[in-house]
Amino acid sequence: MSAHAGTIDHHHDHTTTTGIPNKKLFMWAFLASDCMFFAALISTHVIYRLHPTPDSPDVTKIFSIELTSFSTFILLMSSLLMALAVGASQKGKVEATRKMILGTIFFGLIFLGCQVYEFTHFVHLGLTLSSSMFGATFYTLTGTHGVHVAIGVVWLVLTYIRTFKPANAGKAWVVRAVVQFAAFAVATVAMMVVMLAVTHAGAENGYDLSALVHGIEHSAAASIVLVVSCAVLVGLSRSSWAVDFGEANAIDVEGMGLYWHFVDIVWIIIFTVVYLLEYL
Repeated sequence: MSAHAGTIDHHHDHTTTTGIPNKKLFMWAFLASDCMFFAALISTHVIYRLHPTPDSPDVTKIFSIELTSFSTFILLMSSLLMALAVGASQKGKVEATRKMILGTIFFGLIFLGCQVYEFTHFVHLGLTLSSSMFGATFYTLTGTHGVHVAIGVVWLVLTYIRTFKPANAGKAWVVRAVVQFAAFAVATVAMMVVMLAVTHAGAENGYDLSALVHGIEHSAAASIVLVVSCAVLVGLSRSSWAVDFGEANAIDVEGMGLYWHFVDIVWIIIFTVVYLLEYL
């Protein structure tokens, strides 16, 4: 029995009597409860769509299926990068893990930017949380999913910063980590402002290079802040010391990957039920 157990590699994590690492078992339990939570929200939305109230809007005239399809594709590609990050961490490749995590963060922020623009556009068209039962169930469902994506992005950022922890960590590393997180936060806000400006310019003047330039000009301050924040992040990403991060931390990245893949699967269901079925 002990010989058989010795052949199982759980990447230095304590294993339960089920043979599943503690951290993975905890994540599966959390995701199971989250499944029931989203199932309740999705079923509520479907029930009210099957029995619409008199104030229900014609959502085919409100939705932008092209934009939502683009954001869905971006989120699916982020799952690929997340899987590559898990694979790299299991092989102890820290640099590759960092790059894949950064790519996942970037794609996650694009998805959130598209959702922020979508919500502001819908509100401008009169679809609000209190305008109709559809608005209430729509914003509750998609907004809750957006919060899950935002939590996942913060988790990814913290994991990325964790990969720089020196083998002999001191107070200096804590200050560096705080600066990195602050730079990520500032860059995220600036990126959202620039994305919204560019998207609004494209919606008004057509999506071409001139719209991109026009949007950046109208968000010049945010663009400068974004460039400076990215420069700070690039500077802080250069390290020559030995880090306290490797194959032993693969289970942490794997747990984060389970959460991210779950969020992506939930969005596929939401995209199909909330958006695509409206055009059938």
